Amino acid sequence: MSLQLFHKTVAAWFEKAFQIATPVQLQAWRAIGSGESTLIAAPTGSGKTLAAFLSAIDDLVRQGAEGKLEPGIQVIYVSPLKALSNDIERNLQVPLAGIRMELEKAGLPAPPIEVAVRTGDTSAAERAAMLKRPPHILVTTPESLYLLLTSVRGREMLGTAHTLIIDEIHAVVGDKRGAHLSLSVERLEGLLQRKLHRIGLSATQKPIEEVARFLVGTGGGSGRQAAAECRIVDAGHSRKLDLSIEVPGSPLTAVMANEVWSEIYDKLIALINTHQTTLIFVNTRRLAERLSHNLNERLGPGHVLAHHGSMSKEQRFDAEQKLKSGSLKALVATASMELGIDVGSIDLVCQIGSPRSISAFLQRVGRSGHSVHKTPKGILFPLTLDELADGIAILDAVRRGELDKIIMPEKPLDVLAQQIVAEAACREYGEEELFGLFKKAWPYRHLSRQEFDGVLQMLSEGFSGRSGRRGAYLFHDRINGRLSGRKGARLTAMICGGAIPDNFEYDVVLEPENVYLGTLNEDFAIESIPGDIFQLGNNSWKILRIENGRVRVADAAGQPPNIPFWLGEAPGRTNELSSAVSRLREEVAARLERGDAADWLVKEKGIAPEAAEQFADYLALAKAALNTMPSQDTIVMERFFDEAGDMHLVIHSPFGSRMNKAWGLALRKRFCRKFNFELQAAANDNAIILSLGPTHSFPLEEVFSYLHPETVREVLIQAFLDAPLFGVRWRWNASRALAVIRRRGSKKVPAQLQRMQSEDLIAQVFPDQLACLENIAGDREVPDHPLVKQTIHDCLYEAMDIEGLESLLRKIQQKEVQMVAKDLKEPSVLAHEILNARVYAFLDDAPLEERRTLAVKNRRWLSVPEAAETGKLDPAAIEAVRKEAWPEVMNADELHDALLLSGFITSAEGKENDWESYFRELAGAGRVAMLPLDEDYRLWLAAERLPQLRKLYPGKRFEEEPDLPEKLREGISPGKDPLTELIRGRLEIMGPVSSVCLAGLLRLPENNINQALYALENEGFVFRGNFTGGAEQEWCERRLLSRIHRYTIKRLRSEIQPVSAACYMRFLLDWHQVVAGSQPEGPVSLEHAFQKLEGFEAPAIAWESDILPARLPSYDHQWLDMLCMAGKITWGRFRYSPPAVDKKTSSPVRNTPIAFAERGNLNAWRQATAAGGGTGAVLTAGERLSAKGIQVLEILQKRGASFFEDIISQAGLFPSQGEEALGELISAGLVSSDSFTGLRALLVPDKYKTESGRRRKTEVFSMSYAGRWSLLRDPAAAAGDSKTRAETIAWALLRRYGVIFRKLVERENLALPWRELVRVFRTLEARGQIRGGRFVEGFWGEQFALPEAIVLLRKSKKTPLSNTLVAVSAADPLNLTGILFSGRRIPGHAGNRILYADGVPVAFKEAKELHFLTVAEGAGKWEWREALIRRQVPPILRKYLAAPH
Repeated sequence: MSLQLFHKTVAAWFEKAFQIATPVQLQAWRAIGSGESTLIAAPTGSGKTLAAFLSAIDDLVRQGAEGKLEPGIQVIYVSPLKALSNDIERNLQVPLAGIRMELEKAGLPAPPIEVAVRTGDTSAAERAAMLKRPPHILVTTPESLYLLLTSVRGREMLGTAHTLIIDEIHAVVGDKRGAHLSLSVERLEGLLQRKLHRIGLSATQKPIEEVARFLVGTGGGSGRQAAAECRIVDAGHSRKLDLSIEVPGSPLTAVMANEVWSEIYDKLIALINTHQTTLIFVNTRRLAERLSHNLNERLGPGHVLAHHGSMSKEQRFDAEQKLKSGSLKALVATASMELGIDVGSIDLVCQIGSPRSISAFLQRVGRSGHSVHKTPKGILFPLTLDELADGIAILDAVRRGELDKIIMPEKPLDVLAQQIVAEAACREYGEEELFGLFKKAWPYRHLSRQEFDGVLQMLSEGFSGRSGRRGAYLFHDRINGRLSGRKGARLTAMICGGAIPDNFEYDVVLEPENVYLGTLNEDFAIESIPGDIFQLGNNSWKILRIENGRVRVADAAGQPPNIPFWLGEAPGRTNELSSAVSRLREEVAARLERGDAADWLVKEKGIAPEAAEQFADYLALAKAALNTMPSQDTIVMERFFDEAGDMHLVIHSPFGSRMNKAWGLALRKRFCRKFNFELQAAANDNAIILSLGPTHSFPLEEVFSYLHPETVREVLIQAFLDAPLFGVRWRWNASRALAVIRRRGSKKVPAQLQRMQSEDLIAQVFPDQLACLENIAGDREVPDHPLVKQTIHDCLYEAMDIEGLESLLRKIQQKEVQMVAKDLKEPSVLAHEILNARVYAFLDDAPLEERRTLAVKNRRWLSVPEAAETGKLDPAAIEAVRKEAWPEVMNADELHDALLLSGFITSAEGKENDWESYFRELAGAGRVAMLPLDEDYRLWLAAERLPQLRKLYPGKRFEEEPDLPEKLREGISPGKDPLTELIRGRLEIMGPVSSVCLAGLLRLPENNINQALYALENEGFVFRGNFTGGAEQEWCERRLLSRIHRYTIKRLRSEIQPVSAACYMRFLLDWHQVVAGSQPEGPVSLEHAFQKLEGFEAPAIAWESDILPARLPSYDHQWLDMLCMAGKITWGRFRYSPPAVDKKTSSPVRNTPIAFAERGNLNAWRQATAAGGGTGAVLTAGERLSAKGIQVLEILQKRGASFFEDIISQAGLFPSQGEEALGELISAGLVSSDSFTGLRALLVPDKYKTESGRRRKTEVFSMSYAGRWSLLRDPAAAAGDSKTRAETIAWALLRRYGVIFRKLVERENLALPWRELVRVFRTLEARGQIRGGRFVEGFWGEQFALPEAIVLLRKSKKTPLSNTLVAVSAADPLNLTGILFSGRRIPGHAGNRILYADGVPVAFKEAKELHFLTVAEGAGKWEWREALIRRQVPPILRKYLAAPH
């Protein structure tokens, strides 16, 4: 219907190209056709860009058909990205060419409609050609539009425009680029002297009305909130999405370990291989380079490329085109690919880490399924537990239809200053005229005349009064109210303009071609030296030399590179996402009591079970430790000691980093003023941490009242004036306002010069900022200067959220939020991430290596009952510290010293400790005194303490009172309270004690005691709390309390010292009894050996040739058959492996991975390894089996377990054919037999199958003795309980390795993912059946051990080395090369062997060749060679197993 609005040739082209218009396009065409400005809000891939352009193209076609189309710009398209601008220009050629063909078919004039791009990448020749012959459609960026509006020829070229299209408008509305663009748009309309037809496009925006106002401005309305008319076409931001969360096989923690990254890489590779094109989003440039490098190492060079803003445009364009053409499997990108750059069809989007924004996630996922009828597919990979919370909250918010609210910067004065200079340099203006022009821009609707005049004064009189008018850009005629630009103002505005701040990066230039490759962070460039290799843009480069602002490089020819870093501010989590996280915490907490939290997450939130279980466990531990769940309605503070005896305060406040930074900085300043101590502090999206010093002692609840909503703004301003935050934003604003020059001519001003200019300027306009603090009394005085005011505003509202903090403090003041304070003996699980905060979270300038949080030792894992005990101190630890603190007296001098330390000791205490004789000796020497307080109650005290006691007890008579020397008679230091000092001493020997107890000891009023304790608390000497679990409040000296905490945790960590990998390997060799002299004998020993080998896969030929003989030198094959026939164990290929379609092999089972299991555990192993068809695989395997294999399979399905003779009889096969068919089924993992003879018969050559005797030949290894053959996967078998199955496998692994950790589980083919096993291990630890701890050094994650293994591990550590040589097969579970030890892994083939010397691999045999890993001394090499080659083969099996294989 709406196509009737278009010229017939335009409609004809559209119908051929698309058949039908989308609802968005139909609505948009009607709105645009009305002539009113229009905002189109629709999801990515809905055709909104074409909707905007087609109307403009139609107008140009009509002009051309009528012969009225003249050269000149009519349509201006503005895109926030240069790449997107180039993309749009290329994509416009398709409809223009198609419409031209339709015009020619219709016999109508078809004059060319010119399109040109004007960005920072446009060459000088192209710009000159554009000026000579302007295009009809100009595609540009906000910065280039600004330049055109400021240049003389550019203004002439723009004078014919009538339509403005702003694409991806949401990408600029929320920052100063948007404010800058809004002023440029009003300048453009002022230049045209007519109304500009404005069209805005966006996929995600809220509130949509505010964005519409931004698009059209106030329209010159008199009301401050008035906005010009704008038609809104809102198709909604939501569409059907396929979203999920993927977690690695290992449990998530507060920090992603390097070992776990390999699991992420493997999962990404699997996804890349199952999709045509994959777009992977990351949050940092460093991660983009790292991820692409590691994926290429696994997939092969060139399959994955990086894409980020520090790469050159040529490299980015090449990556985009390769992805679009399908020659690239995956692209790893930052936000550089977030907007609508055309890269063709994307099947899958992966987001690595939390995007910290709902809208950003939607925008990124929207890059897949980028068409009307496709469903976008996105997978989020959280890297930490807190990111898992973000991910679940994002998916929940998306399903609820929630969006982030765009926060628009209000009237930034630095941007205004730049635009005033640029516009006034073009022509003379009246003050009112210019003020009215800029007030039309929506961000400046509240601009007051006073603020405008302040900026004019700054620009006309110079940025600093001390410098005079040297820095002035304007002539200001105050008499007539006229403005005009000074000489050089236009040039400065053009070469230094724009709203994007400089980050001082070094250009990377390839020698000798002098080709620009991209940029490096300044710090990385300075720290590098010539010869270093680094990666940038998918290639490795060698640094040749480092110049001022440039790094000259050569191709490193694929040498292993370092990954560079780029420093910058991390984006904070949006308010809406923070609210979603808080809501999610509360919802899960409410279900933890019922025990269905994980199930609820799976059913209601659509989260995968493995992610749901981890998240539910995480919050369960947090709630157990804190007794509540931190949220935006429940603020929790926790305090704990570190290993050095200092304390840390964590505030759990999931409000996002903007508000937490504000709260943290203000609290840090308040602590500084209260305690005269500079704190280290950090803040992230969920918490704040303050590392307390030795002077910080206070009731924890008191911290909630340290800040007040009426004064926090001033406190925060004074706080961030000392932080790097202010200095960086000051330089940015000064550069934007043209106060600091970024470029001179065609060259950049060096970074160090810009910094110096910035500091010089702040010293002139804000002297207190850089002044010596000794000369400043009170707070710094903030001057009334436009740039200072703007910088403070940016710190308060952009970097932080002062309004949110003031609102929260009001709620705290009015008790509208719940406030919880907890003293813990160790940090709760929610505190782990802030303890490991990144550099960008720091609120002070202490470097990473000097952070006090490094002294905090986090426990690897807690059970819920253990977490509930984190607020309780161990009574045994308290008692131990009390005993240690109590003085040990062995003579009179030591008693005197104890009396000086403690202040006093009661006579009863002295008698109880048998110190009376020492006291009488001291009394005789005049060194002590006694104070009677009751008839039978006396205090012993040192003579030096007499002045204090006399002042406390005036009128009391002392016994044994000595005559003090003159210098001791006063004895009280000025400013010190006697009671406070007396209690200080007593607390040093007592441990936790109540004020009632102290009052009883001194026979003084409790109020007096409390006043002294408060004084000590203010000094940081003493802490109050409930330490022993009684009803009374208690006090404890800081040093002793720290020791109690340390002893409590030490008891919980009472584990053996971790051993080295070599020591653990020696333990394993003993554990498996493969060391000569310790090997057992007999069939019972074989059963014990299989307990440690259960579930381990090894080539079929290796079991009796190497693995079993290594453990039992006199191994007899009949022992194994006896165990199988007795029903003790069974064998088979437990992993179903359907035969390859065209596989042909003469020996199908020789290298088939075979495992053994207890018959009762068979179901557990079968179900754990079920893949594809699972138990139903038996029924469907026939698709790939041979005809003979199918026959035998069907017989077993119908008849059940059958003897070999019955099988071949029923199938009508020869014995050799029957053997071949059974071998095929064994290799597929479908059948097994009652004994191992059945498999052995397939391994043994025919000539060894019989043994000649005097009278007859005896068949030793014959199918006739195999017993019955049966299906290994019985479809009728009942599915076992998943927990029982996991526990069965966990115990098998524990028996195999004694000590188990993630790295070992990785090599197990039949094991479950580590995240599932670790839950079982934790449960077993909680039952007391195994131990958790750190047993082997150098391996990340949790470790668990059998109690008996710990004993043997201790023994291995103490046993001296004796050059013990042990050789094992590479197929043996003891092949831990590449796992315990660095270097490559020796393939687990039966013919390969490894030699250990004292637990260290020293040599190996591979493909019949010997390799030495270390240099052997003397005859050692021959000894190693002999040990490596020599094999123990049982005599009865030597005939067929002695041959090399």
